[in-house]
Amino acid sequence: MNWKKIGKALLFPPYAILFILLPVSAVFLVCSMVFLDMESVTAIISYALAAYTLTVWCMRIPALIRFFRIFKEENKYIQLWKNNTRLRVKVSLYKSLFLNTAYSVFQLCLGFWHRSFWYFSMAAYYISLAVMRFFLLRYTRKYAAGEKMEYELVKYRNCGIAFLIMNMAVSLMIFFMVYWNRTFHHHEITTIAMAAYTFTSLTLAIRDSIKYRRYNSPVYSASKAIGLAAASVSMLTLESTMLTTFGTETVDLFTRRLFLGLSGGVISACIIAIAIYMIVRGNRKLRETTKE
Repeated sequence: MNWKKIGKALLFPPYAILFILLPVSAVFLVCSMVFLDMESVTAIISYALAAYTLTVWCMRIPALIRFFRIFKEENKYIQLWKNNTRLRVKVSLYKSLFLNTAYSVFQLCLGFWHRSFWYFSMAAYYISLAVMRFFLLRYTRKYAAGEKMEYELVKYRNCGIAFLIMNMAVSLMIFFMVYWNRTFHHHEITTIAMAAYTFTSLTLAIRDSIKYRRYNSPVYSASKAIGLAAASVSMLTLESTMLTTFGTETVDLFTRRLFLGLSGGVISACIIAIAIYMIVRGNRKLRETTKE
């Protein structure tokens, strides 16, 4: 018996088996965590299968990195996406505009159905984001970055003004969370998934806000500032959800209100600071452009 060949077959199975293992082990593990006792034989088998799946995928990481590097360098569409900043911004704005519009309509319908100011404030917040992204998208469809700098600066300054107005909706959301204890309760796995998504969105928003400064385009900077503000408010919603989901037995109502009030105040202050920065910077750049 060739143990070396057996070990290699176990650690490096064909890609077809790898792609089958991934959904099977994930579904098996989630079902075991939700419906079964953690010490049952079936649950232990699901943990072992998940560990094996993770191991064999990790063994393939170097080969996958090489494959995707070569694919990225040789594929003309990926190169077009990588080198065309205007295209990336347009696609990002289209995607965000669609999601914001759909979610704001959903929140608005919930507001009318439940007659709740909470849902109306959520709808107002996402409608504000959608409107801001719509006007930025109109510009990027017609002009390239820096082509009409004065027009871009006006758009940039107007986004800062819109941030100040949007902050009223954010303040209402914070008020409902703190004063009326308006929170969400989800399953633990759903909450963990939400946390992973929210932290990823915030990290990407911070990275893009810094990265797109080098293009010297106020419109691009404004689009990324909108993403940063949206991710910050999502962090507040996530905090409320986690306190409700995981802290019902350990965190009392006063502490929960204190945490939400402090973090909400910091986020609101950050949005106001971003708005003032955009307005002041836009006005200063406009004066410099006019003098020239």
